[in-house]
Amino acid sequence: MLKRTLLFSAFVSIISLVSAPSAFAQNPHPRNPTGINKREANQVKRIRHANQSGELTKAELDRLRADEAALRAREKAFRDSGQGLNSAEYKALERELNRTSKEITRLSHNGRGGGN
Repeated sequence: MLKRTLLFSAFVSIISLVSAPSAFAQNPHPRNPTGINKREANQVKRIRHANQSGELTKAELDRLRADEAALRAREKAFRDSGQGLNSAEYKALERELNRTSKEITRLSHNGRGGGN
């Protein structure tokens, strides 16, 4: 009986260890194993840096923050609708990240803020 209990406990422990990381994985795409969340975090850092260095006006900062919030909401909707991101959803988020990245660059280098 004790042997059966120990075996069952070991089995449950192994299953927990194997399944836990996949439950929290962000389902990265094969072409971009770092995933969407890492790109989002990088863009938030870029926005923060541009703001701190005076490269963005208040309106530009608000616009970029709204873009980031919309992207996070869209990602959450995609992730809540099924098992992670499918290929089409991933591509849609990548396009939005690319657009936002270009917008960060454009607004932080447009000469209207205090850093240029």
